[in-house]
Amino acid sequence: MCRPDLTYDNTYISYVSICELSYARSNTNDYRVFTAREWTQLQKIVLIIPLNYFSQGGIAMCTAAVYATKNHYFGRNLDLEFSYHETVTITPRNKVLPMRHMDDMVSHYAMIGMAFVVSGYPLYYDATNEKGLSMAGLNFPGNACYRPVTEGKDNVASFEFISWILGKCATVKEARGLLERISLTDDAFAKELPPSPLHWMIADPTETIVFEQTAEGGKIYDNPVGVMTNNPTFDYQLTHLQDYMNASASLPENRLIPGMNMNPYSRGMGGMGIPGDLSSASRFVKVAFTKMNSLSGSSEEESIGQFFKILGSVEQQKGCCRLGKDEKGNDLCEYTIYSSCCNMEKGIYYYTTYENSQITGVDMHHENLDGTELVTYELEKQEQIRMMN
Repeated sequence: MCRPDLTYDNTYISYVSICELSYARSNTNDYRVFTAREWTQLQKIVLIIPLNYFSQGGIAMCTAAVYATKNHYFGRNLDLEFSYHETVTITPRNKVLPMRHMDDMVSHYAMIGMAFVVSGYPLYYDATNEKGLSMAGLNFPGNACYRPVTEGKDNVASFEFISWILGKCATVKEARGLLERISLTDDAFAKELPPSPLHWMIADPTETIVFEQTAEGGKIYDNPVGVMTNNPTFDYQLTHLQDYMNASASLPENRLIPGMNMNPYSRGMGGMGIPGDLSSASRFVKVAFTKMNSLSGSSEEESIGQFFKILGSVEQQKGCCRLGKDEKGNDLCEYTIYSSCCNMEKGIYYYTTYENSQITGVDMHHENLDGTELVTYELEKQEQIRMMN
């Protein structure tokens, strides 16, 4: 399947398109039965949207980045038109992770990240394991291509992919070995919920790569800028950066008319031409420029503060990316649901939400990493304001 299946009725499409909404079924050939509570959660996620929504650009957007001071940091923006029940989720080493086509993961590296948990299974959007290997899935519609089970390959469903890589690999080098053998399958979360079309950024403290599985097969790209957005394919995004080679964080010099007295009339003019719209190709350029020119102190507070500033350069505000109307006639807008930043060495996962700009943190090493059950933390979504008088 190289595109999501859509279920049509006379007027609307029921469709789920989030950065990882898939479901782990049991080792039988039947889908698990959702509990009433789980269906209540899922019904809040399933959108009933007009048929022309997709022709108007119904493609969710996200941004991922890495950053280094004395420690290394990995995180992302999740941009979407609705929120859902994601939690900061720690998977301990002995939590059994069932697999569709591979042996169940009985023992593995512990990991922390943002996940949607259903029936005890963590569906990660982004995560970091105890060795510092980090991974995020970002929307990649029209390009992602998942396949039926392929003989001679490691057949892994897209929703298992993050747990599979982070559970088995300590470094990007080890991940490359698994990626050479992998085939991402078209297994669905459930009959009503098709797999999300994604590509992935994978990083450790020494290198960053991107993995895409298209109709041409799986491809591994070195990522020298340490950022990723959505469409088009990653090789295009790198080539597109060449259009902005003249951009600079310094004041510009007069190259237009040599000998003529021309001086900048404003600070920041060296960056003129850097795009500011919210399209994925423009966000790639903007976040690459911001990240590659960023300076900060090396303390934890300074480092994570700067990381969130980098992601903030491409965050989305409600009303600036309008997608049409929902079934009640309300404006449907994409916005940054949450931003995350994980210290890869320390295993501390920080986040902000659209509603709460205060940085909140969860330390995986404060939990029992030899346990057998997930540990989840609800997101702090109430704005925290410190009054000074």
